[in-house]
Amino acid sequence: MSELYEVPVRTLDGGETTLAPFEGKVLLIVNTASQCGFTPQYEGLEALQREYGARGFSVLGFPCNQFGAQEPGDAEEIATFCSTTYGVSFPMFEKVDVNGPDTHPLYRLLKGEAKGILGSESIKWNFTKFLVDRSGDVVSRHAPSDTPASLRGEIEALLG
Repeated sequence: MSELYEVPVRTLDGGETTLAPFEGKVLLIVNTASQCGFTPQYEGLEALQREYGARGFSVLGFPCNQFGAQEPGDAEEIATFCSTTYGVSFPMFEKVDVNGPDTHPLYRLLKGEAKGILGSESIKWNFTKFLVDRSGDVVSRHAPSDTPASLRGEIEALLG
């Protein structure tokens, strides 16, 4: 089993789990925020979830408040915003740090496996996306400006 599936995470409602339930799926892991210029990408992420979910794909959302304090809400506020504004059906997890000394272990792993520009591990902003294959290997990292729709070809190739 890939190390990715063993990382402890908390669901948005506070439940303790790992990513083991997603083993064998193609994953798009995204650090999200409710008050960001990229927030409308929730719509595109949900479209990917609806289009490919039945084929073994899932978006996983990890709210983060490290960039311009653009995710100030608590778990309940985040859940309400996501469901009422964008009809989000994909799993959302508790708010995490993606940079700095309190970087969540999942993001430490993702950044180590898929470095950014010039080999940087730092996440630059909200809606940075990591695409993971069915074996739990991080295959690519995408900038916040890369739209969810622009990843369709790569997702379809991984789904086979």
